[in-house]
Amino acid sequence: MQQLELRLNSDYVELNQLLKLTGVCDSGGAGKALVASGVVAVDGKIELRKTCKIQAGQKVTIGDLLIYVLPRRSAG
Repeated sequence: MQQLELRLNSDYVELNQLLKLTGVCDSGGAGKALVASGVVAVDGKIELRKTCKIQAGQKVTIGDLLIYVLPRRSAG
């Protein structure tokens, strides 16, 4: 299984934007279509909410791709 990591710049990222930022999709619109097709899972459960708020510690799966969501770096 291929694995990617995404470090947050804020408290959360919308699911469709996560797919764009990790290069899974070319645009947020393509990310919305992918989510709507029912192939995206968050923490092991199929997620159909396109703008679901994904937070640090969650795992997003699309086929054989696993994306780990990491917390933003603390200032200092």
